[in-house]
Amino acid sequence: MDTAPAPRRDDDHPVVVAALRTPIGTAGRSLAGVGAADLAAPVLRALAAAVPGPVSDVLLGNCMGPGGNLARVAALAGGLPHAVPAATVDRQCGSGLAAVALAAAQVRAGGGTVLAGGVESASTAPWRFWPPADGGTPVRYERAPFAPADVGDPDMGLAADLVAAEHGVGRERQDAYAARSHALAAATRAAGGFDAEIVPVGDLTRDERPRPGLSAARLARLRPAFRTGGTVTAGNSCGVNDGAAAVAVVDADTHRRLGVPGLRVLATATAGVDPNRPGLGVVPAVNSALARAGVGLDQVDVVELNEAFAGQVLACCDLLGLDPGRVCTEGGALALGHPWGASGAVLLVRLFSQLVRSDRPGVAAGPARLGLAAIAVGGGQGVAMVVEACR
Repeated sequence: MDTAPAPRRDDDHPVVVAALRTPIGTAGRSLAGVGAADLAAPVLRALAAAVPGPVSDVLLGNCMGPGGNLARVAALAGGLPHAVPAATVDRQCGSGLAAVALAAAQVRAGGGTVLAGGVESASTAPWRFWPPADGGTPVRYERAPFAPADVGDPDMGLAADLVAAEHGVGRERQDAYAARSHALAAATRAAGGFDAEIVPVGDLTRDERPRPGLSAARLARLRPAFRTGGTVTAGNSCGVNDGAAAVAVVDADTHRRLGVPGLRVLATATAGVDPNRPGLGVVPAVNSALARAGVGLDQVDVVELNEAFAGQVLACCDLLGLDPGRVCTEGGALALGHPWGASGAVLLVRLFSQLVRSDRPGVAAGPARLGLAAIAVGGGQGVAMVVEACR
């Protein structure tokens, strides 16, 4: 687990002052022809226009893109000046949230405005091959190793199924939670609750995946997806998706000059766990971030955990002593989708909408409120962030 930073005054924390995302598309559908850089570009362009003053850096997470410095390509495609540098971050599924954590540390140390988030285009991810051995042919692989084989490197679905079994999370509970996510996301979408945070891409203006009529009874008909007798199915798992999300992070002095509402970044944490059970990385990361922020889980108003698998999320909730009914109350990744490198940043965009945006129904004004974002990472890691609404 990473080491805790020195304590800071409340008014010295970095602040997220803008947060946007693309609609999340199902792989192979509406965004299938849009590459990763072109997904991120309109979000970066809109963020740069929303924040007065120059942008000092761009940090973007990505897992399966074309390689090279994708963040730089996206920044230039988004019309940012040539003088603005950029860097690409890879902490697998935690990349988007890790990029924001790095941005917060950067502006805290040196000031300025950093655009940070993540992007993933599963639809256009290049094919990858191991080099031929002993005169053989190249071998295509769908993902790079998360951990050495002798340590253990299960696929995420199988690992989630084992986590659910070991922590007593049954099939019925998983299906009910997944149906809840779809119902909440569909209701939020229908009410326009996502509209203010979405930057359209082409003709796509809303998330593709949420299914308003998906019930637990319908989900119960699906077969196990990852092992015989298992409980994890395609219905209680996230989708394979395309999308981008990013935020603008400024230092405390810049925030005071701007005089706009935002999310103060109180604490971040990254933790490691057994690579054979990667979905549990949320638990130590959340506990560490809360401890650094000096708050208890019962004080947090809005909780956004990445819903990669219903069984994994429920197991983490049980270990944290967290009521699952408090998690992703407007729908999560089970319904919206999981564009890997972007998903951590999507969590922050969702917190910004629920805690800051005054043009949304139901946003409370008045005293500061707390939010928590956390995501598990292949290879046995977790990333978490605690934020506070400030005006």
